[in-house]
Amino acid sequence: MAVYAIGDLQGCYDPLRRLLELIRFDPASDTLWLTGDLVNRGPKSLKTIRFVRSLGESAITVLGNHDLHFLALSQGLLRDGKRFETLSKLLRAPELDELVDWTRQRPLAHYCETLDTLLVHAGTHPKWTAKKTLARASEVETALRGDDFVELLRSMYGNTPTRWSGKLRGYDRLRFIINCLTRMRMLSADMRLNLRFTGSPWRSRSRSVPWFDYPEPAWAGTRVVFGHWSALGLIVLPELVSLDTGCVWGRQLTAVRLDTEVPEVWQVPGQAVPAPAE
Repeated sequence: MAVYAIGDLQGCYDPLRRLLELIRFDPASDTLWLTGDLVNRGPKSLKTIRFVRSLGESAITVLGNHDLHFLALSQGLLRDGKRFETLSKLLRAPELDELVDWTRQRPLAHYCETLDTLLVHAGTHPKWTAKKTLARASEVETALRGDDFVELLRSMYGNTPTRWSGKLRGYDRLRFIINCLTRMRMLSADMRLNLRFTGSPWRSRSRSVPWFDYPEPAWAGTRVVFGHWSALGLIVLPELVSLDTGCVWGRQLTAVRLDTEVPEVWQVPGQAVPAPAE
């Protein structure tokens, strides 16, 4: 009865199957945590999402920014250009409506009390405990699963507001929560989101710091498992597990076992694809 976490898949179905074979994953007894971004960029988004869905309750995946792009595309809210051409087969799938509904039901954050571990795609805010992270995520989940979900998808794009306040309301509030949980990497000294930075934090010339390096975070004591930041690579610490190891860029797909005293790590080669147009 093992619990494994795997980093961003981004349509890399074949490496996923090789990794599951390597760890001898048994959906009848084991649980798989996925850091989100199941689709886009890689060659087999449709096959990947179909497979993860087929695992039922043995697979827990949080929503990543590319999963939200898929939902927006499915509702005609984005241009289906070169940036998203790897989603074309998924968007033509005969069961598209079912896949959209399934994706809309995925959480933005998941917490296991037994392991005291929080799963998110990008990170969590320094002022949010695990409990508050789940509460903030629930606000977006409720809107995403509601009748007006298309308006949420239409309104989620943008980099403002950059700073959290409990006084935020409406789509400004929901947009901040989405950006924090699915896009965040760096924070300024006054905890403003720096959403323009995408590279290695050690090469940053700004005064921003990685979200997990902010002093005395409220989530301290809880292990946070996340992906999203391929330039960061693999980190396995008692309170932090970074799992986006650049599978879609030809590096590795990584799994970490979470329910052992010392986490075990497995990797398989990734699947390089051409860089998408910005």
